Amino acid sequence: MTQPDGTWPPPEPGAAGARASDDQVRRWRQMLASERDAAELYARLARAEAGERRNILEELAAVERRHAAHWEAKLTAAGAAVPPAGAPSLRTRLLATAARAFSARAVLPMIERAERADAGMYDHEPDAAPGMAQDERGHARALARLAASRPGPREQISRREPWHRGDRSGALRAAVFGVSDGLVSNTSLVMGFAGSGAARTTVLLAGVAGLLAGSFSMAAGEYVSMTSQREMYQREISLEAAELAENPEEERAELALLYRAKGLPRADAERLAAQIMSDRKVALDTLAREELGLDPTALGSPWAAAIWSFLAFAAGALVVVLPYLAASGTVALLIAIGLAAAALLLVGGGIGALNGRPAIRSGLRQLLVGALAAAVTFGVGHLIGVSVS
Repeated sequence: MTQPDGTWPPPEPGAAGARASDDQVRRWRQMLASERDAAELYARLARAEAGERRNILEELAAVERRHAAHWEAKLTAAGAAVPPAGAPSLRTRLLATAARAFSARAVLPMIERAERADAGMYDHEPDAAPGMAQDERGHARALARLAASRPGPREQISRREPWHRGDRSGALRAAVFGVSDGLVSNTSLVMGFAGSGAARTTVLLAGVAGLLAGSFSMAAGEYVSMTSQREMYQREISLEAAELAENPEEERAELALLYRAKGLPRADAERLAAQIMSDRKVALDTLAREELGLDPTALGSPWAAAIWSFLAFAAGALVVVLPYLAASGTVALLIAIGLAAAALLLVGGGIGALNGRPAIRSGLRQLLVGALAAAVTFGVGHLIGVSVS
């Protein structure tokens, strides 16, 4: 409870006139200066914002002023001089200037990192008031909500127009990269052996070996990658579930703060947060989406990514192998080059179309990249073949 003179919390009974060591006084003054500087920083950031975001920053400044008042009361009770408030630090002035020139959002990530680093400053401070440590840890979370309060254009479009959403299972991404990698890598491999003058059976064996090795490698890589990602996301969700079970009120306050940062009035934000928190399952799903940026129902399928990656790589790698199943020598080589060029144009054009880019331009770019890789390996193979023979 705040006293009439503004100190918070009130000094403990019998604290007046209590002697303090020089080390205590020095430490109290350092923390007083730090709290004053933080209060000034939040106050200046608030002036660069408007609406509910401004209110949140002003509340953070008020919390820091209460912390400063606590240290002032400690110094006064110990009979030590309370230093006057000086000019804010250079860091505070620079951050405030950047917030005015650009926006508070531009500097919030830097402030959040500093708050996270200092979050435990009162955990083992015997002279801190109850609740001060929790306040400091909450500041970093509040800043994180403010920094991420408004979704960017991609997220806004994704929510409004579901057809813009990317592939959630990872299968499409694995298929696109798989067919492109299979085509380029196995074309280069086959061209290298063809350039060396190797026999048809040798070129065919190399092509099949490259197809199988690459397909299994791609599938294994995708499976491990997607599994690791899924496990990481599941761990984050399980930690959030544990926090929800242990500190439901704190999570409710965080959710309300997040909605306030998005622009909802305080009363509406708190009412919405309370309604969501009334159902644990809905609360966890909402916290995972809003706080972690995860969709618990779409974490990706490792098996789907692995299978599609295997099939796509094999399809791309098979293009240059087919001619050597029915022909040999220059005929097989020319057919392989023609098929590879057509496939490169088709794959590149398809990727461009999926990305909303000109299909012809993307196809030509893919053809150029594949042709350069194949030409280099063909030349190296030719040089090695000549030197060996």
